[in-house]
Amino acid sequence: MARQPRSLVGRTIAITGGARGIGAATASMLAGQGARVAIGDLDAELAEQTAASLRTPSLGVALDVTDTEAYTAFLDRVESELGPIDVLINNAGIMPIGPIGEETDRTTTNQLAINLHAVIHGSKEAVRRMKQRGGGHIVNIASAAGKTPVPSAATYSATKFGVVGFSESLRLEVADDGIDVSCVMPGIVRTELSSGLKNTAGFPPVQPEDVAEAIVGALQHPRFDVFVPASIGPVSRLSYLMPRRFGDWLVRRIGVDRLMAEAASSQERASYEARVADSAPAAIRGKKSKASGKGKVG
Repeated sequence: MARQPRSLVGRTIAITGGARGIGAATASMLAGQGARVAIGDLDAELAEQTAASLRTPSLGVALDVTDTEAYTAFLDRVESELGPIDVLINNAGIMPIGPIGEETDRTTTNQLAINLHAVIHGSKEAVRRMKQRGGGHIVNIASAAGKTPVPSAATYSATKFGVVGFSESLRLEVADDGIDVSCVMPGIVRTELSSGLKNTAGFPPVQPEDVAEAIVGALQHPRFDVFVPASIGPVSRLSYLMPRRFGDWLVRRIGVDRLMAEAASSQERASYEARVADSAPAAIRGKKSKASGKGKVG
């Protein structure tokens, strides 16, 4: 007999990087399920607008996830205004691409700080809160690039491998505390982050709403591995079972070796690369963002 889905009505859910793309689509779908949704995003104005569009109690505030004090303050504010956090979705991430020899130290630091360290910090904070209440759910957004090496996106791939490995270990550590962990691994998602990617490496591109639907499904029926599209899962597992030469052949056969290199020189990707280049973490800027600044509660 099929399990009844967990109800999300009245659940308090915090999403980082929730003002656009996958985050915004997920916020909208969760609100449709009756959840209370808090959005933290570097773009304060867009976070407020996205929260205002939700037909549910919501909160949209400025958040630099690399500022650990601000991240903690964001979660404190969510609990103060919307209630104890039932679900944390670590979604904020960036994907600058190009040959590793041309990657600046700042670009490397940005990716490590946003894509990996912030996920670890947010998860730690969530565990401390959820453990006291005997349950909760942490959803970490990784990537198919966290399972399959991607040339011309070596640092990005490293951060996503890190998110997968961290989430695997976290899952085992908190299982007896009633805390579920899910790791979401999308392929190519039609957002600004994937602009310029023409080669689809044999997998159909998906929309942000497809990833959002998979996240909602994992919350209703908890599971760890969440591949989007689902067909990525078997291919990923097969590559790990076969000899390395086969894995290398498969990467070339489906075009993963050309995927990022071709996009890196694309004109349509230039605006995204320029925007993420300006998203320096607090440690580089030498100043703190304020999660307790402007916001909206609806």
